[in-house]
Amino acid sequence: MRVIVLGLCTATMLMARVADAQMPLPAAKPPDGATLFKQQCAVCHTTSLSEPMRQGPPLLKVVGRPAGKIDGFRYSDSLARAEFAWDEARLDAWLTNPQAVIPGVVMAYRQAKPETRAAIITYLKELN
Repeated sequence: MRVIVLGLCTATMLMARVADAQMPLPAAKPPDGATLFKQQCAVCHTTSLSEPMRQGPPLLKVVGRPAGKIDGFRYSDSLARAEFAWDEARLDAWLTNPQAVIPGVVMAYRQAKPETRAAIITYLKELN
């Protein structure tokens, strides 16, 4: 019995030392806006005016651009009547819930994570 107790004590001490010796995991990298855009937005949007338009309008130079006003794209009536320019706050609200920004729009994408929205918006700003 004494041998078993000593063995368990030794095993416990060794496990504690191994746990102390483990290195902490590195911090997670913040999301990359270009990658997120390609994964989540590029199915419907391009970042080039020379590419054929997709389901959504091209997003090159979208920050500061009047909403619903790019030539050659057919916007929903409600978006075509919008009277604002895209800025960071409006894009953030739009990516959170487009229908809350402009009722009647057809964009179905919603992004609940603020860090993902911020990374995508930062990437779009870089395209200006």
